Amino acid sequence: MHWLKLKAGALQLTLFIAVVIALLLSAFILLVHTHKKFQVQTDFVIETARNTDKGFDYAFQNRVPLNDTLQIQLTEEPNRAVKIHRDYWGVFEKILSISQTKNKRFTKTALVGAKQSGDNRTALYVQDNNKPLVLVGNTKIEGIAYIPKQGVKSGTISGQSYYGSQLIYGQTKTSSTLPKVASEIISQIKSIENQISKTSQSQFMEFKDGKSYKNSFKKPVKVIFSNSNINLNSIQLTGHILVQSKTRIVVEATSVLKDVVLIAPEIEIKNNVKGYFQAIASKSIRVGSNVHLEYPSALVLNEKQLGYQQGAINNNHLETSFIYIEENAVIKGLVLFLGEEKTNNYKAQIELNENATLYGELYCNQNTELKGTVYGTVFTNNFIANQSGSVYQNHIYNGNIIINKLPEEYVGLSFNGSKKEILKWLY
Repeated sequence: MHWLKLKAGALQLTLFIAVVIALLLSAFILLVHTHKKFQVQTDFVIETARNTDKGFDYAFQNRVPLNDTLQIQLTEEPNRAVKIHRDYWGVFEKILSISQTKNKRFTKTALVGAKQSGDNRTALYVQDNNKPLVLVGNTKIEGIAYIPKQGVKSGTISGQSYYGSQLIYGQTKTSSTLPKVASEIISQIKSIENQISKTSQSQFMEFKDGKSYKNSFKKPVKVIFSNSNINLNSIQLTGHILVQSKTRIVVEATSVLKDVVLIAPEIEIKNNVKGYFQAIASKSIRVGSNVHLEYPSALVLNEKQLGYQQGAINNNHLETSFIYIEENAVIKGLVLFLGEEKTNNYKAQIELNENATLYGELYCNQNTELKGTVYGTVFTNNFIANQSGSVYQNHIYNGNIIINKLPEEYVGLSFNGSKKEILKWLY
């Protein structure tokens, strides 16, 4: 028998190959384990993010107390819960959804509004006050129109008649009283001036012209407050910032405001201002020419009538609140006027001037003078036209209302019973 002798180097090579194979197998096992662990973590992150959306779905379908946090259990497992907080930012509902799955946490915040059905969007709703709607000049109404039972007809002002080929370019229905704005929004608007009393001292901030200030909606609101006039000049304000004056706020064209809320009896937005914000007043809102307010902006006036003299009860002696929008202004969002019913009211509470354009909704429970264009919906108690020293009741003179040029994705004003939708994700 012959024995095969191997050199020592061959044994070392065999051991080296065995070690390499073992290392490769170990690396492969570690890679598979890491991949599975990473997949589990990824699944947790995805599940946590999706659960925040379930929080919004719950808030849309159930009653969540205002200014309170509600915790809901999505499954029987104790580590899977969603917290929902609901309040308001200006006139828009704000919902915060916080989801936690074991050690993973995800937060989403959004403004919420209402959306009309895409197949049945309303262009015009004018309340039935036993007067027909009269169209004059180059007026055009395109879409579903709710008009008084007296109907719609053409008219003449200063020798100009109605030039359209038909009165309403769309379906007509009979109106009654105006749809009611969501009662919670009404309460919010009426109480918003007094919410400053609930603000802690640490939330107040000073500002200087030429500076930039930002505040996330994940942090408590920051407040700029003054008992006298506030002039916003060469300043940038972004996010969860409230500006309130007891008298007047003026926004200059050199300022840029994004998502902030302004509160004052009188608010003036100067010519050429650009941005997107909410302005809430009790006496007047003036919007200058060439102003461009992006979506979602809101001009809101909650009228508080003050007599020129103490105890005045005659409506002729009362100051008139108004929203006045000058020529060539563009607003994307809401224009809302809420006032008390008046007798012998021949003034316009909302006036949209020539070449001014609103993309969104105009709601006025008093008189609207429409000389510009609304790409969206107009809800009004009555139209008025002031021409050549005369006042024409329930007349539209050279005004346009066209619903189909408003994107179907638009989400805006909530009415009682409206279906809620996400208006904008916040940061």
